[in-house]
Amino acid sequence: MILGDLKSLNSYLADHSYMDGYVPSQSDTSHFEAISKPPTSATPHALRWYNHIKSFGNEIKNFPGEKKAAGKHTPSKQEPPKPAAKDDDDDLDLFGSDEEEDAEAAKLREERLKEYAAKKSKKPTLIAKSCVLLDVKPWDDETDMKLMEKQVRSIVKDGLVWGASKLVPLAYGINKLQIMCVVEDEKISIDLLTDVIQEFEDLVQSVDVAAFNKI
Repeated sequence: MILGDLKSLNSYLADHSYMDGYVPSQSDTSHFEAISKPPTSATPHALRWYNHIKSFGNEIKNFPGEKKAAGKHTPSKQEPPKPAAKDDDDDLDLFGSDEEEDAEAAKLREERLKEYAAKKSKKPTLIAKSCVLLDVKPWDDETDMKLMEKQVRSIVKDGLVWGASKLVPLAYGINKLQIMCVVEDEKISIDLLTDVIQEFEDLVQSVDVAAFNKI
């Protein structure tokens, strides 16, 4: 297998939704096609990922990214955390006696405290994101599904990124649009997003959340 074996794949997917990034890519396609036998409950994370990718059918060939031959691709790995740099003020005695502290020591301590505060303020804030799979249902089999998808993707908001999509049969020749998106939790409300999609009332009958995963 590309990642060694199902056990290695399962271990990797325990901390990742996909092989690379936040949406399905050709890396997922390569790994999916390299699996000769579907995972079992013994590797639950690999089984969850396998069934999810399988649900896209032939659309996996249209995932973004560059497809690499099996055996030559390794999913991007997070670099192991580097040991935390020792703060300059670790050796600073903030509780020294007034008798031992002279003007020069007090000035040095103040400068180090300012440097420490500036260093802490520059640390990046973790942005919480979610990967959401939406089911957009039409009124009937005469609904223009291409136009429906175009209208849905026309929704542009800060913190919203549209991903892969496909048509899934419902009944009597009617298909639903299944489309994926990644949202920043603080900026995008899924309830409000579904309401906006349903405003295309000539095309959309309803919108349901098919899958919701925190990233």
